[in-house]
Amino acid sequence: MAKAFASQGDMTEKTISFTEVGNGLWAFTAEGDPNSGVIIGDDSVMIVEAQATPRLASKVIEKVREVTDKPISHVVLTHYHAVRVLGASAFNAEQIIMSETARSMVVERGQEDWDSEFGRFPRLFQGHESIPGLTWPTQTFKGRMSVYLGNRRVDLMQLGRAHTAGDIVIHVPDENVMFTGDIVEDHSACYCGDGHFGDWGKTLDNIAAFDVDAIAPGRGDALVGREQVNSAIDSTRDFLESTWKPAARVAARGGSLKQAWDAVRKACDAKFSDYAIYEHCLPFNVARAYDEARGIDTPRIWTAARDQKMWEDLQG
Repeated sequence: MAKAFASQGDMTEKTISFTEVGNGLWAFTAEGDPNSGVIIGDDSVMIVEAQATPRLASKVIEKVREVTDKPISHVVLTHYHAVRVLGASAFNAEQIIMSETARSMVVERGQEDWDSEFGRFPRLFQGHESIPGLTWPTQTFKGRMSVYLGNRRVDLMQLGRAHTAGDIVIHVPDENVMFTGDIVEDHSACYCGDGHFGDWGKTLDNIAAFDVDAIAPGRGDALVGREQVNSAIDSTRDFLESTWKPAARVAARGGSLKQAWDAVRKACDAKFSDYAIYEHCLPFNVARAYDEARGIDTPRIWTAARDQKMWEDLQG
């Protein structure tokens, strides 16, 4: 193969930043690696996104302990992907929360996703031998729920399908700050391999309607201030449309996956090739856009074998 598949060759450690995005609200970011969020309440702490392994989760805990000694009571997972959830055991939280849809996706495809992601991006699974198994929530919800960390209210909401069918966002109304998971990215490619292009834009509209003061995105830097927030929402939308439209045109005329790949590259390379994980995401994004344009509403399950077959098909 001319190129290493996905991020198998990416072994460069990233610099961690820990940015306060509101009073008692922090974004753990790492130059395009998966972000986590920290919400400090009156008596306890909520973590948003658990990282891929307990070892990587310990880096989040180290940062938390620099700003508070309150116990971690809740871990909230915005969706089911392995790099977001498999480190949850490190936090020893009483409550692990995700949407009911996300839990159903763990049942349906959690192990396959774990195996697939491990093969794509081994660096993000440092200490994988310490993962106790699939992460299961202690609590699920549909639509919306609120968690009270003392007097601090935290709203968990499904605002629409986007990165997955089970996505949630976390809004802290007293500071008007939102943790969006991978629905919004900043100078990082969106991973769309399990996404819903037809719904994602409307979900971005629903996020924009909150007119938040800061966003902790799924990847990329913390977004503080309306200008940064709006810029990231706009660039996320542009990335999605620039991927979807060329692939959909190819699918509409009965073209091949490889033709869709070439069309998307032509539209996206000049604008997004410097984005984090761009090359990693591109084949999965094209495959999903091509499927959705041909009427496949539910994303097909990725497996290690399917990953490699797709990659080989695109090298011709």
